[in-house]
Amino acid sequence: MANSAQAKKRIRQNERRHLINKSRVSRIRTFVRKVEEAIAAGDKAAAGDALKAAQPEIMRGVTKGVIHKKTASRKVSRLSARVKALA
Repeated sequence: MANSAQAKKRIRQNERRHLINKSRVSRIRTFVRKVEEAIAAGDKAAAGDALKAAQPEIMRGVTKGVIHKKTASRKVSRLSARVKALA
């Protein structure tokens, strides 16, 4: 258990950051899922629009430090390749 005031404050800060980061990751997953659902439905226009919305959200996750830059790039690349393949 935390004894010092600094340790108690750090626990409070960590809990706050945890909730914020959790919601950011969840938001990214939701945007990615929308793209995947549009791909599964075979709707290229909807998939393209969903990808355009998901891309900045994924990259925002990088700037906020919730996902790694290369992970984000890989996700965007694979999603865009799948959207492109719908033809």
